[in-house]
Amino acid sequence: MREKEPVRVAFVGVGGMGQCAHLRNYAAIPECDVVAIAELRRDTAAKVAAKYGVPAVYTDVHKMMRKEQPDALVCSQPFQRHAVLLPELLPYGKPIFVEKPLTGSLEAGVKLLAEIENSDTWVMVGYHKRSDPATMYAHDAIQRFRESGEIGGLRYVRLLMPAGDWIAGGFWDLVDAGDPREPLECEPAPGDLSLEGHAEYTSFVNYYIHQVNLLRHLLGEPYEVAYADPSGVLLAVRSKSGVAAAIEMSPYQTTIEWQESALVAFERGYVKLELPAPVAVNRPGRVEILRDANADVTPEVVSPHLPWVHAMRRQAENFIAAVRNERPPMCDAREALEDLETARAYLRLWKNL
Repeated sequence: MREKEPVRVAFVGVGGMGQCAHLRNYAAIPECDVVAIAELRRDTAAKVAAKYGVPAVYTDVHKMMRKEQPDALVCSQPFQRHAVLLPELLPYGKPIFVEKPLTGSLEAGVKLLAEIENSDTWVMVGYHKRSDPATMYAHDAIQRFRESGEIGGLRYVRLLMPAGDWIAGGFWDLVDAGDPREPLECEPAPGDLSLEGHAEYTSFVNYYIHQVNLLRHLLGEPYEVAYADPSGVLLAVRSKSGVAAAIEMSPYQTTIEWQESALVAFERGYVKLELPAPVAVNRPGRVEILRDANADVTPEVVSPHLPWVHAMRRQAENFIAAVRNERPPMCDAREALEDLETARAYLRLWKNL
């Protein structure tokens, strides 16, 4: 790939998220050419390719790789498939994007990470909240405050994530020709959990793993689980440097709203973050910053105007930039494994599993 040429991207799977969270965005990036789709549903694949101007469609991913030789892959698959699919694709040596989490179990994640780190490529895990313009702005502000100390030390981080309408109308243009879905091979259930315990684990990582990851991102350091409320609402942690933090998981729910937020509290100020529904289009989050540095300076609250870019679009741009060696991946496989470790530790405390 020459430096100025578009990145040639191939898609492995174009289901709901594959189309509406990913392909829609990659197809609109000038620095990217979507050159092929691998999809088992022939009719759906043909219609999706026609809609987005993708020139080649395959049902065999290996034939696609040999024929098209793309620069990178976007694999929008159920996360329980990652440990089965990625080992087949890693030998091609191309950067790979997958949705969160890394795998469906910690056991499979450990094995997959070893295979990734022994390969000649890397994997970016799709924690799109990191790519929201508001999160990127807030993260930089938090880092500056920690380095400067102008509003004191970091005291507390709180994430609130009620259940709500996460789609927000974002699947309005989904293409589905109605052809049947073939059963797909998934990773085996972990050996240290019963079927019921694995179901509990899968439910947690499917819905709250984003917050597990975002909490570490905002803290800027690892953390360990300290408390699991028996009701399943509160997860409390302690960071490496001793900062207290918590994730509040659906203390209430909404029907046509999304009210996810974060509070990062310093001694004399805060950074607040509000995030839109995951598949909302052309809508960034919101940031509010309070500085109350000392008695000689008038306190101020700042709320920056951010570009009308949604997180999924910015995430696609960030992946392309990483493929071009312009920036590191927003979340690599090793850090994504920490999310699975946190989820497993939480389950031990919460359910004694």
